[in-house]
Amino acid sequence: MYIHDSRTVVTLDAGGTNLVFGAMKGCEYITEPITYPSNAHDLDLCLDTMVSGFREVIDSLDEKPVAISFAFPGPADYPNGIIGGFLPNFPSFREGVALGPFLENEFGIPVFINNDGDLFAYGEALCGALPDINRRLAEAGSGKRYRNLLGYTFGTGFGVGMVVNGQLNRGDNSCVETFCLPHKTKNGIIVEEGVAVRAVKRVYAELSGDLGHSFEPKDICEIADGKRPGDVAAARRAFEEFGETAGDAMAIAAQLIDGIIVIGGGITAARHLILPSLLGELRASLSTIGGDSVRRVQMEVFNLDDQAEFEVFARGNSRRIPVRGTDRTAVYDDMKRIGVTFSRLGASKAISAGAYAFALSKIDGE
Repeated sequence: MYIHDSRTVVTLDAGGTNLVFGAMKGCEYITEPITYPSNAHDLDLCLDTMVSGFREVIDSLDEKPVAISFAFPGPADYPNGIIGGFLPNFPSFREGVALGPFLENEFGIPVFINNDGDLFAYGEALCGALPDINRRLAEAGSGKRYRNLLGYTFGTGFGVGMVVNGQLNRGDNSCVETFCLPHKTKNGIIVEEGVAVRAVKRVYAELSGDLGHSFEPKDICEIADGKRPGDVAAARRAFEEFGETAGDAMAIAAQLIDGIIVIGGGITAARHLILPSLLGELRASLSTIGGDSVRRVQMEVFNLDDQAEFEVFARGNSRRIPVRGTDRTAVYDDMKRIGVTFSRLGASKAISAGAYAFALSKIDGE
């Protein structure tokens, strides 16, 4: 929708260590990133740093931007631009900071702040995976199109965003989350403990007996692939368990949203180790008391990055059925289906593209 838009929006990647400023036009970066230390421990210094970073980007542009739009860690009252609550990476914001109104006063343009998981999903829905999938469906001659998307980020946490009928679903409290769903196998524990960087490291340590290891998920992936010395079985199981735990949580949301699932984040480099068990959970069955088997996710679930599976997904099960009392027929496709795919843009760019698109959608009154 906004891929060819000529308006400019200033963006920010807000991390506890660094603040990375930039600008986008048509869902593409038009400036080199400008990086400042976040100074997250000192509120006044952090706000001054934000002003300096945004001003440096704006001064480098040929035209005035129409908005500032970015992701910021929650909890937050995002619609009103207020950040507050338990923020490990931004402790100086815990008592509540009216960040959006402050920046609007400084720069005289609208400011939009959202959760990074929300913006990842929105970026993939408008500028990334969803339009790409719909394009591929059209090229395959399929009449099927998708407007709903679940976006997940695998990294230090288990982030999620939901786009329903092309619109970002922020909920009534800016609190659409899945990190706090129950863990599949650990009673009373949140699912994020099994779907995060720390989970891969912990499971590898437990299974290998190397409790003091310093491996990161990238290293453990290399062990699993036989490219680095280590416990291969433990490494493979660490990612398999990651996929099972993520897939279990995704199955709940997928049944409610009924759309394409897009996954991004650094750990997706190990997708070949994660995806089989993740798909296994999404394709699992449950039983009625009477013993009847029922799909856990009512739709068939396809791996859209596998060409053979995509061809079946695109083809569906269309046939013509008669319209009673006439000589006409109607096309009936009784295959209910969704798919899993990985980010087309990369998580960071998808978040910025989501911020860009969100700002323009609000300016346009959508």
